[in-house]
Amino acid sequence: MADKKNILTYEGLKSLEEELQELKVNKRREVAQKIKEAREQGDLSENAEYDAAKDEQRDIETRIEEIDKILKNAEVVVEDEVDLNKINIGCRVRIMDMEYDDILDYKLVGSTEANTLKGKISNESPVGQALLGKKIGDTIEVETQSGAIKYKILEIQRSN
Repeated sequence: MADKKNILTYEGLKSLEEELQELKVNKRREVAQKIKEAREQGDLSENAEYDAAKDEQRDIETRIEEIDKILKNAEVVVEDEVDLNKINIGCRVRIMDMEYDDILDYKLVGSTEANTLKGKISNESPVGQALLGKKIGDTIEVETQSGAIKYKILEIQRSN
């Protein structure tokens, strides 16, 4: 089966590339130094520093492998070319929660970049799926664990 495409914004792509560079260049060197220092302490069978450094090395290599796989299957959304007549990945949207008259701002991104604390919601999330393809003035209804929530789309803009 083909690997799933990872939809990324340009910002998300750059962020992953920078993290990968940091891991490969700096973090690998730091952990290699920690392992070397721990080895110099003698008996490795009871050396907590050595075990911790080896665990850190494993975590770094796992993350490098993960990022490589994401980047290999990346599909970058060119945000400057996003159609602002309807919501798509790469758009910033302003919506109103109809029940609480609460205005929410989100950037619609691929699942790899999603981070609700930073206002980035996935195109695969219930709200993200409901928003895709909608226009200003449209009302959407999203099923959540606590029931249906209605949102009205107020604004669509480029995220950059």
